[in-house]
Amino acid sequence: MGARLRLLGQFRLEYDAAPVELCGNAQRLLAFVGLHGRVSRSALAGALWPDVPEERARGSLRTALWKLPRGDRPLLCCTRETMDIADGVHVDAHVLADTALRVLHSRDPLPDPRGLLDLLVGADLLPGWDDEWIVLEREWLRQMRLLALDVLSERLARQGRSALALEAALASVGMEPLRESAHRAVVSAHLAEGNLTEAVRRYDTFRGLLRRELGVEPSLRFTRMIPLTVSSSASPRGRSRPGR
Repeated sequence: MGARLRLLGQFRLEYDAAPVELCGNAQRLLAFVGLHGRVSRSALAGALWPDVPEERARGSLRTALWKLPRGDRPLLCCTRETMDIADGVHVDAHVLADTALRVLHSRDPLPDPRGLLDLLVGADLLPGWDDEWIVLEREWLRQMRLLALDVLSERLARQGRSALALEAALASVGMEPLRESAHRAVVSAHLAEGNLTEAVRRYDTFRGLLRRELGVEPSLRFTRMIPLTVSSSASPRGRSRPGR
């Protein structure tokens, strides 16, 4: 099976499905290279130990590298100036990123939408790690995940797979409750099933949330999705008519 580097959720390194214990600095070294790929030693040392002199940071890098497992299947490919993750190391964060980008950019039929959804709603990238480099990577991956869930929901709704479409949309809402595109995806899934009352309820719930939290209204695009005659809030004191 080879080496597996799990960065979604708690850090975990496995060799042939057996966990391998690493110290904190060795974990950070492997996580950084696993996420970024080939990187110069100086840039790596500066990112992992930004508050110490360069020579000391390079010394800490050498120590962390020495503490990685040794054997006939190395985790890193090292030269005098660079480090890269070895070809045989499976990194789960790469799988998530590739999946999200495939959902966003591919126009081909989506294989195994159930599997795609399960992957997209998984754990965050190394929650609890507060290094600047991991915070940036975590937010990028989170945004890719949210966008992919919205697109996946819309595509599933168009294919008539309303239950999965709704599940994807609700997962996106759970990750970011104030994000309108996620609520639009929920409404689209309800409308695809003919559940107009549920669609209106979702719109009105989101509208109330926006008013309380931000003091704004949903976009005209969202409002136009809902027939005004169905909603009890479609009145001079309720939701504004599209176009006004």
